[in-house]
Amino acid sequence: MPADRTVSTDWTVSTDRTVSTEWTVVIPVKGTADAKSRLGASADLAMAIALDSVEAALGAARVVVVTTPDAAPLFSALGASVVDDRGGGLNAAIAAGVAAAGEGAVAVLLGDVPALSGRELAATLELAARHPLAMVADADDVGTVLITALHASSHAPAFGPGSRVAHAAAGYVELSVPAASGLRRDVDTLEHLLALDPDALGARTRALLAAGQS
Repeated sequence: MPADRTVSTDWTVSTDRTVSTEWTVVIPVKGTADAKSRLGASADLAMAIALDSVEAALGAARVVVVTTPDAAPLFSALGASVVDDRGGGLNAAIAAGVAAAGEGAVAVLLGDVPALSGRELAATLELAARHPLAMVADADDVGTVLITALHASSHAPAFGPGSRVAHAAAGYVELSVPAASGLRRDVDTLEHLLALDPDALGARTRALLAAGQS
């Protein structure tokens, strides 16, 4: 890790909270038959992962999902707000969600973290509230699973290959979240998914894996 990068290391929820921040979390979900093609999984499993990720996030904040009209009712039923994904790729979808979220504290979370818990996300957002811009790297320390901004217009999303370095260069402070946290365990391949503790997975993902529907 570069020596000049500022890292926040306290990953606990304060019982004497001095910063009160209302967050909106934007989650892009492809919502098409070829979603998570690298995962090599069924469309049902890919959607289960996304639904479990969104449901966990709703335990910590207001959520805006950017997805297709066909998938929108599934997320609306959970209580998320939904924005139409008009194409243009991941960062374009994120930009649409951030615009819809309004000018407040906005986080962007990838929708492939089936072992995420609302408590983990709430703890991380509390840490993020100490910084104008913050980020959480994936478990491989290469990509990014979460970026946050106290003011939505400050966001400079750069998701894609090597996004951890790109986001750090854009001014996002890296938060030190335990590698075993469900937040850092994004799922890009079936091997990633099967390596997770089944008991930590969201109910939909766990049920499909138990039924052998990968």
